[in-house]
Amino acid sequence: MREIMFFAFRNKKLNIGLSIVLFFLLLAIFGPYISKYKDPLEYVGMGYQPPSKEFWLGTTTFGQDVFTQLVFGLRSSFFVGLIGGGLATFVGLIVGFFAGYEGGIIDEILMMLTNILLVIPTLALLIIVASYLPYRGVFIQSVIIGLTAWPWTARAVRSQTLSLKMREFVNLARITGRSHLKIIIYEILPNMLSYVFMVFILQFGGAILAAVGLDFIGLGPTQGISLGLMMQNAVLWNAIQLGMWWWAIPPGLVITLIVGALYFMNTGLDEVFNPKLREM
Repeated sequence: MREIMFFAFRNKKLNIGLSIVLFFLLLAIFGPYISKYKDPLEYVGMGYQPPSKEFWLGTTTFGQDVFTQLVFGLRSSFFVGLIGGGLATFVGLIVGFFAGYEGGIIDEILMMLTNILLVIPTLALLIIVASYLPYRGVFIQSVIIGLTAWPWTARAVRSQTLSLKMREFVNLARITGRSHLKIIIYEILPNMLSYVFMVFILQFGGAILAAVGLDFIGLGPTQGISLGLMMQNAVLWNAIQLGMWWWAIPPGLVITLIVGALYFMNTGLDEVFNPKLREM
């Protein structure tokens, strides 16, 4: 563990990515308390106002504070990433572990289900499901994303499990009479923790991007605000054409920075956990 921490503190990619994510996470947590306005959809002044001391990121066409919308939208994005990415990782781990360890008919059934979902375009499936819901909240959106994003995780975990289940320590645990579930939890999972953590980071970023895609085409939450809805409103009301860069650019820039930082973290963690890639 000390060795891992030593290389983690030395890895520039990991530190840069983690710093950016932590900055926006803190902004999402404390930003609504810093903002002068508590409702992101509240009319607070004249529309078309550029950034100023009164309005830090200006106002929208409808006189709404862009900074307030941004910090509340950040909360929604991190919530979707946590719930949607966490659910996709959890389902993928369960399917992958049991398919890889049990083998036989269980493996065939689980992989058949996984392959069916893999060949269906995820965005198209998300659009169909979201369009039939009378009410779409951030939580419902997160669950939909999580339940459609797990197949590639399941396939990756299954391949790792197939390799680990033939190791001596697993055979020894099997001889002692441990149940299959305990062998997966106490023998196989600990040897894959680094890989699981990296998978969660990828799922976290993927969930945020999927939510932005749904929001941008009008299938986001029916109430509240998100970064994707900010971008959609900016496009619908011609923010760029009207020169209102402070409305259109910040949400897209924030999404780019967060997803890019998560990619940096994942690359850095790969270098930390893989001795062949470590920088001495």
